[in-house]
Amino acid sequence: MAEWQLLVTDPLCELRLLAELGSDDEALGMPGVRAAGAGVAELMAGLPRRPADDDELGALLRGTCLVERYAETLDLVARSEEFEAACAAGSDQAAAREVAAIAARAVVAQLLAEAAESALCTGDERDRIVDILTSRLGGTGRGAVGRAGGVLLRVGMRLTTQPALNHWRGPITTRSVPAIGDILRYQARGGPLRDSLTRHITAADEPTIVLGHSLGGIALVDVLALAAIRQEPLRNVRLLVTIGSQAPFLHELGALTGLPPGASLPPGFPRWLNIYDRADLLAYLAEPVFPAPSPVADHEVASRQPFPMCHSAYWKLDAVYDRIAKEIEELG
Repeated sequence: MAEWQLLVTDPLCELRLLAELGSDDEALGMPGVRAAGAGVAELMAGLPRRPADDDELGALLRGTCLVERYAETLDLVARSEEFEAACAAGSDQAAAREVAAIAARAVVAQLLAEAAESALCTGDERDRIVDILTSRLGGTGRGAVGRAGGVLLRVGMRLTTQPALNHWRGPITTRSVPAIGDILRYQARGGPLRDSLTRHITAADEPTIVLGHSLGGIALVDVLALAAIRQEPLRNVRLLVTIGSQAPFLHELGALTGLPPGASLPPGFPRWLNIYDRADLLAYLAEPVFPAPSPVADHEVASRQPFPMCHSAYWKLDAVYDRIAKEIEELG
């Protein structure tokens, strides 16, 4: 995942690096000798800009919400100086296969960067799209990224350590400004949303499970905590599920509307399953903030996507649904 964090930040960086690494082939640059990488450029130009409905690539792009910008992204990469230079440096077939793999990664990284949180894409889906594009560009699939990919992985591992993340957190989280803005607006004017949630929850006669993602999780924690503090707990709620939630962090700051600073969860607060991806900078652990005997359980999943894509990728993970189903079974 480390190299994908860098790729999404700078989708053409591997192509740039590959061109700078050059080739060991003495034929490179000799008059009259056509670089094998030129064939990759021709295949890129010939890729259909609108995949057919029965094409696996088209189905993947639609299913991950990446299809809208696919055509313009192909053109952007194909016309880039970085791609042209990498193709020119690909003097033999092995080098051309490396160009194909890296160009495919550049296309997918650009798609993910443009889509940001609107992409509903897991790491497995991302890798499959890369494999298909690599094959259609004359490459041999995953594992062929060679020298440039190896350098990028080493750099990525260094830049995604915690000290480096602290340094880069500002630039990285600028992509999450809309989500943060929604949270701030809710903190200032969240009463109507909490009232609406309370009406909908209490209208249900049968045992109820409530689920909230991101800001939705904050609002549900507030609703349930405030009701319990009033000694009017919403007893039909058997389970609260939060996914990618900032509620624990806000409570640590003393800024959670539903609980006084430092307070424990009140009696009558329901069982709480908190699902998070450690790559998601907007997801926080609840167990350390609300230690036993509170009714909280954290559960980690991994989409293998960098932030901010991982903040939206939960819904494509079987592990999320499996863990919720297990929790429901345990309720009896």
